[in-house]
Amino acid sequence: MARQQNDSTALEQVLAILADHGLDDLGHAVEILLNEAMRMERSRFLAAGPYERAAERRGHANGFKPKRVKSRVGELQLRIPQVRNLEEDPSRMWWKKREMA
Repeated sequence: MARQQNDSTALEQVLAILADHGLDDLGHAVEILLNEAMRMERSRFLAAGPYERAAERRGHANGFKPKRVKSRVGELQLRIPQVRNLEEDPSRMWWKKREMA
């Protein structure tokens, strides 16, 4: 339940940024959305959320690695989720499939 509340908090942050600054701060809004999407995808890929015990768990979350990405909306400060003790190839995660630099 706490995870759904966190997801809506990220969306509320983006909406507040866009309402307050319009498209002038679009880069920051995109940064929040990408970070949240990668965090959610890691939980889906691992078949368990943070601090959640599950029999079908495929590995464990292992923090985040900072990465700067230049984009059309400015430089983004992304937090790339890290995983460990995997039972299968992590390249299936969408952010691993694309060249982000």
